[in-house]
Amino acid sequence: MDLKQIKAIIKLIHETDVEEIELEQDGRRIRIRRRGLPQIASLTGSAGVSAPLTQVAASLTSAPDTRETTNLITVESPMVGTFYLAPAPGADPYVREGDKVEKGTVLCIIEAMKLMNEIEAEVSGKVHSILEENGQPVEYGQPLFLLEPV
Repeated sequence: MDLKQIKAIIKLIHETDVEEIELEQDGRRIRIRRRGLPQIASLTGSAGVSAPLTQVAASLTSAPDTRETTNLITVESPMVGTFYLAPAPGADPYVREGDKVEKGTVLCIIEAMKLMNEIEAEVSGKVHSILEENGQPVEYGQPLFLLEPV
């Protein structure tokens, strides 16, 4: 299974009330459980060695309840890079959960190839959820924020 397939499974779990899913393909097995359950995710290869899927775990532990997210706008990463909530180490974050933002407000930066790229809100609203942790790598299309439009 590649990362794209794993993300699709995570999205499926976010959109439903499924609490756990386990799949096996080509001798590899993946099990994903919702937050609050003892084991979040593991991937087992043909050697039987389990490795934690830290991105899967981070996505699930910060995943909002889908019943309250039907009208939310997802801000996705436009590139691969490193996610930063503040302009510099020790500085205040650009936004916090619950903050009101206007269209064009800087939400975060993504460092890619030594360039700092500001990610702006595409709509005015309230920051409902921050889905990634500061300093973590992000992929293209990975959800970063949920905004509640106003």
